Amino acid sequence: MQYSDAAIVARKLTVVRGKITALDHIDLKVASGKITGLVGPSGSGKTTLIRTIVGAQVITSGSLEVLGRPAGSKDLRKKIGYVAQTPAVYGDLTARQNLQYFASILGVPGNSVDRALDIVDLKPQAAQMVNSMSGGQQARVSLAVALLDDPPLLVLDEPTVGLDPVLRKSLWALFARLASEGRALLISSHVMDEAEKCSDLLLLRDGRVLNMSSKQELLERTETRTVHDAFLKLAEDRS
Repeated sequence: MQYSDAAIVARKLTVVRGKITALDHIDLKVASGKITGLVGPSGSGKTTLIRTIVGAQVITSGSLEVLGRPAGSKDLRKKIGYVAQTPAVYGDLTARQNLQYFASILGVPGNSVDRALDIVDLKPQAAQMVNSMSGGQQARVSLAVALLDDPPLLVLDEPTVGLDPVLRKSLWALFARLASEGRALLISSHVMDEAEKCSDLLLLRDGRVLNMSSKQELLERTETRTVHDAFLKLAEDRS
């Protein structure tokens, strides 16, 4: 795929952890203004790729550029919003207090707190203790923290795991809005029906890329109707 404004570009990226090759000479591009689904079973390399993108994993060989800079560069810290599977916020603080705390650490302007709360539609719950919130609201607080610096790239690791269908639908609508504003979103998931909501798909298996294309191109190439069926067909072709 060719993008004039690719947010992430990997070339022959290889990561070896101990005796395991977690990523094996992978090439990929993640576009700005789109939601790219990072999909694959457990052990496929999703977490390693995410760690490498955010600068927490040493690269064995190949290259990985994030927003035009080598992954791990110091100046990327405020340009990547990362949301882990477990909400990384304090339950004994309100949503606003959490954001104020992280804003002070990041050194961002005070008005960033209200802007982030507004983006994730949490202003009505700003004074509510996080540990009294629903799972979906807690996920939104974590996302608001990641948005404090207004980063051009968001990396979300299983952001809707454990949430009910209504909350998942609400969060995916928010993700679509964030992408429409020009941000690049890389969202990992092992749930194939969530992959259907992504415009682009990066499918991993055993540390290798099965597919990197738009969803439409994937379905046309595999002559299937669902991402689940497309993944199975590609996996069978590689085995």
